[in-house]
Amino acid sequence: MKYLWLTPITMLCAITNAQAAFTGPDFSGVYDCTGQDKTEGAYKGKVTIHLVPEQSTGEYGAYQFLLEIPEYGAYPGHAAAQGKKMAIYFANTKQKDKDFGTGIASFSKNKAGKWTFVKFYYEPEYKKGNSGKEFCTQQ
Repeated sequence: MKYLWLTPITMLCAITNAQAAFTGPDFSGVYDCTGQDKTEGAYKGKVTIHLVPEQSTGEYGAYQFLLEIPEYGAYPGHAAAQGKKMAIYFANTKQKDKDFGTGIASFSKNKAGKWTFVKFYYEPEYKKGNSGKEFCTQQ
């Protein structure tokens, strides 16, 4: 019979490799959005955000992100949050348009207790460069 002996160093490595529980705010939900795009003008859309618990730790949250704009299509992506700030990558499913970018969002709660966020985004290749803002409220 073989015995497994755990040394203090082995035990310390096992403890430090354990992921801390997620303690940040959970922004998961569906949001109604209005936006102002530098190139395309005003638009309305819907954002769906889902926390990925197994990749979230402490104050850091990992998310799946989806923006849907009826006139332009779907923009799936992913996001990383720290506290009430979130960095977001998104890309339109129509790759020929090079309609992809990165955004930074700031979250807060409104009087009804729903999450809201303002996102500034930059798209380096869409129509020779583009940017805009979105204003979103959780349904």
